[in-house]
Amino acid sequence: MTTFIPKAVQDALDAARLEGMKHKSRLRVAVDDHVFPVLSMWKDGFSVEVADVPQLRGLVDLYDGTHHLSQCLIVASDEESGEMRYEFKRATVVTDSAPLDFYRAPDAPVALIAQDELRF
Repeated sequence: MTTFIPKAVQDALDAARLEGMKHKSRLRVAVDDHVFPVLSMWKDGFSVEVADVPQLRGLVDLYDGTHHLSQCLIVASDEESGEMRYEFKRATVVTDSAPLDFYRAPDAPVALIAQDELRF
């Protein structure tokens, strides 16, 4: 039995695999005003399709649909089977509020009412 696959067949299989990964993933990477689909993501990086995405570098934003996940500083790692892999130098999770620089007790009041506001 032979394991030889013609180049045209292998290219078609790779293209179908990449197309399936693009449609399956909701993840997107945004650079300036451009948005590109992420094929796969792991703990310290992600991959995109080489043919559709220019060489990325620097600060990018990662989205899951419309939800902003993180802001990342990336560097190109390697290219394999039509995928360009990038590694995070830094990945900062996006939050909807500013971090506190002091300890807030769990039973602390949400707001204070001034004495002059108490009129019955």
